[in-house]
Amino acid sequence: MSRQPAFGIALSMLVLAGGLMAPPIPGHTSTKKVSDDSSLSILSNRVATSSTTFQTTALEKSVFEQINRYRLARKLPKLRLNARITQQARIHSRNMARGRVPFSHQGFEQRVNAIPLRYNSAAENVAFNRGYDNPANQAVIGWIDSPGHLKNIKGNYNLTGIGVAANQQGEVYLTQIFLRTR
Repeated sequence: MSRQPAFGIALSMLVLAGGLMAPPIPGHTSTKKVSDDSSLSILSNRVATSSTTFQTTALEKSVFEQINRYRLARKLPKLRLNARITQQARIHSRNMARGRVPFSHQGFEQRVNAIPLRYNSAAENVAFNRGYDNPANQAVIGWIDSPGHLKNIKGNYNLTGIGVAANQQGEVYLTQIFLRTR
């Protein structure tokens, strides 16, 4: 699996990791259980930071809606939100926010293999920012302005999941996973 180099945009601290796309895996099925974080009951919908309280599920919904508006404007089919994919995206965002893993695509293969769906291809976009009133909007703008991330957004996928987490330092981590199911 080849990775694209990390790409950063300095706008009040928006950082994007290069969009990651896995090669198609014909007929791949995963039945692995989530092993990334055993205490994974759904995190509180509110995350207090040093200066702001973000409603993480509202940010996730905002990313989902913005990405689908972008796709529809380009005559691409809407993505469907999937709870199992969202769970893996949330795990990754939480782990990055807590410093358990670096801001990266590290563990991407394990995340998609933990999703119990048959899929042909998968991709992931991640973003990190601090200091924005609307971190979801800033992440989407950054992704659209980045060729690797945009390729994932416009890709031949039908399902997605989005996870957002913030920490006490006001850093907001966003993960979007894309899948093409059969």
